[in-house]
Amino acid sequence: MFNRPTRRRFLQQTASIAAGIGYISSSASGQSTAPSGKLNVAIIGVAGRGADNMGQVAATENIVALCDIDDRQLKRTGSRFPDAKQYTDFRELLADPKGIDAVVISTTDHTHASASVRAMLKGLHVYSEKPLGHTVGEARLVRETYLARKDKIATQMGTQIHADDNYRRVVEAIQAGVIGNVTEAHVWCNRFSNQGPVPKGAAPVPAYLNWDMWLGPAPFRDYQNGIMPGNLTWNRYWDFGNGILGDMGSHLIDLPYWALGLQFPDTCEADAPEANPEIYPDRMTITWTHPKRGSGAHEQACKVVWYDGKAKPSELLGVNVAGHGIGALFVGDKGKLLADYDRRSIMLLDGSKAVEPAPTIAKSLGHHKEWLAAAKGTKTDTLCNFDFSGKLIEHNLLGVVAHRTGKKIEWDAKNLKATNAPEADKFIHKTYRKGWELPTNQV
Repeated sequence: MFNRPTRRRFLQQTASIAAGIGYISSSASGQSTAPSGKLNVAIIGVAGRGADNMGQVAATENIVALCDIDDRQLKRTGSRFPDAKQYTDFRELLADPKGIDAVVISTTDHTHASASVRAMLKGLHVYSEKPLGHTVGEARLVRETYLARKDKIATQMGTQIHADDNYRRVVEAIQAGVIGNVTEAHVWCNRFSNQGPVPKGAAPVPAYLNWDMWLGPAPFRDYQNGIMPGNLTWNRYWDFGNGILGDMGSHLIDLPYWALGLQFPDTCEADAPEANPEIYPDRMTITWTHPKRGSGAHEQACKVVWYDGKAKPSELLGVNVAGHGIGALFVGDKGKLLADYDRRSIMLLDGSKAVEPAPTIAKSLGHHKEWLAAAKGTKTDTLCNFDFSGKLIEHNLLGVVAHRTGKKIEWDAKNLKATNAPEADKFIHKTYRKGWELPTNQV
């Protein structure tokens, strides 16, 4: 996920996960198909994030199937798990997943929903890298598919920092009213999308690569060396990702979304260069307005503002944020709270020293361990399940719709419609290549 010194720390945390979220059975049959009680896990995407995710689950579970579009990576990983069946097409793997309990999906963003929905329809537990969907419509579909089966399957989106203590302490402070009623949350990331020229023409497809399978549901285009290497290249193309917002927004907007108990926004607007039909801009500011929450004197509307790339602020509402390459600033009627992954500071308007509440959200078992324990039915469901994560990603990707439409979107969440912009439908949903349609007419 991130090349940060704390990543191993928060992945290795051990203790009990938060109480109060209903227990679920371990699978459609209520138990692992493996005689040892271990889960039989299929890995879709074995390199990069996939290698890290696989390492986290292979320590305690059985790896029984491997899928990748890169023959080199598939053979290399297959040598570690010689009994695992090998696939190039995850659709084939998921068509008849006999002997498989769970699947880990670490592919490119534009195939997450395709694999996740197919797996859930087969009754499999699913761990998927973020974001859950490539469009608002896909995020909704993934969430609804999970909700229809939530008592039988365990799900988790790869927002690893959600398991970290610092995030949990921030959530507790906000929800305890330490800075009062929060009406604004500002979130930023200094990473920006490379605005180099879009590759043209065709290059020879490497012998080890199944290019057509990598494209998956995306429109066909010729192979180019400049598209694939790493998520900072393919991710900037609308056909495959949603730039910095789709990527880092999943981790960073997660904090205010969780702390403020947000649901669906009323409006969303973007401030960025004119939309390019191919790639994400080099700067983006998105503002979502949320309806009033709470009751009586505590009833408050809220806005969330996102900044990335060249739009990353150095000062916000009198707070110097230059030293935080990523972060969030909560604004309440009693003060402000500034946080990033590792740090938090509270500034009260009356100048007094803030007293944080006693912890109420218990330490995590560890991000991946939460999912494994939930899949086995030994612990409660995950905090990043596809209900919470589906709403988060739907919220975030509405910012892409506003940018590409060029309008302030008035959002009808119930009907998945921009009521003032019917032309937004083509960005809320997408067209799939033949053979890659999702098993529903909702996307």
